Amino acid sequence: MKSEALIVTGPGLEMDTMFVNLGPQHPSTHGVLRLGLTLAGEVITKAFPDIGYLHRGTEKLMEARNYHQCVILTDRWDYCSAMPNNLAFCLSAEKLMAVAIPPRAQALRVIMCELNRIASHLIFLGTYGIDIGAFTPFLYAFREREMILDLYEKCCGARLTYNYIRLGGVAADIDSDWVAKCREFLEYFKPRLDEYDTLLSFNPIFLARTQEVGLIPKEAAVGWGLSGPNLRGSGVSYDVRKSEPYCGYEAYDFDVPVGTHGSCWDRYFCRVQEMRQSVRILEAALTKLPSGELMAKGLAKVPRPPAGEAYAHVEASRGDLGIYLVSDGGVAPYRIHVRAPCFINLAILQEILIGKKVADVIAVLGSFDIVLGEVDR
Repeated sequence: MKSEALIVTGPGLEMDTMFVNLGPQHPSTHGVLRLGLTLAGEVITKAFPDIGYLHRGTEKLMEARNYHQCVILTDRWDYCSAMPNNLAFCLSAEKLMAVAIPPRAQALRVIMCELNRIASHLIFLGTYGIDIGAFTPFLYAFREREMILDLYEKCCGARLTYNYIRLGGVAADIDSDWVAKCREFLEYFKPRLDEYDTLLSFNPIFLARTQEVGLIPKEAAVGWGLSGPNLRGSGVSYDVRKSEPYCGYEAYDFDVPVGTHGSCWDRYFCRVQEMRQSVRILEAALTKLPSGELMAKGLAKVPRPPAGEAYAHVEASRGDLGIYLVSDGGVAPYRIHVRAPCFINLAILQEILIGKKVADVIAVLGSFDIVLGEVDR
């Protein structure tokens, strides 16, 4: 901490400003993020997010690895929701190679990504409750999340970094026992969403801490490039699964939840409602799961996409995740750039934290649901 220039706060009243580092070790910063806050009393007059404490350099690392090996690195961006990371990269590379994905593999990709969306939002729900002071929802949310991780482990042997979605399809099939267990989980999970609303969503203390805090108008959300629940919480109905469907999402009937005021609560409740919609998608996908192959025909063991460039994006758990890929015809990408939603969503903090109190910083930051592995990729 350090003092800065005196500022006048009223007739005959002067107050020192104070600079405070929030993070990167603070238990509520959701990763190694440093927030530099200038305070006048408890009111924030200036804020800036400082990143780089978890820099991984994966975009550069991919230039020295073949396309199959690159999929492994994608797991490490948003490690709370790795399946959409796998998918975005594969879609971009497959677009370069003009590969046709078998229908069963497409459906399995949808199933795994929607399960991952639920698991990711459960992490958010549990940890956001702790941020505000409610510990019990964390235990409930992680109980359900463990059931999803059990399904992943049964399918691909991993619980966090899956490397399941591969170039041309998926790594492994699911059997009737897996489908039955997934249906059992969905039937168990639907009433739990009502429990979350009782425990947290409409808790008077939680509402008081979040409903009128961190307001982001629709114009500001669009102007700063927000995506995912952070954008939809401000009333903008944009979802890549609807606007530019991939993997057959156009065949599934689901709604896009939106908020009204762009508050912390709106962003929170969008994620709760999205879990309900993911259940609808999963039930439909399991019901009409086609038979057939898991991998595209004619894909080389070491692919060499033709020289060119491609861009593909998906609606990941935290927003619009895009992959811009450049090939020079070799075994490794010539250049790759990741449009990471957490990185872009984070920038608006320097604007909306101004005028807030320190206690509100945690509520606002938590409502953005950032993962620093994706920010510092």
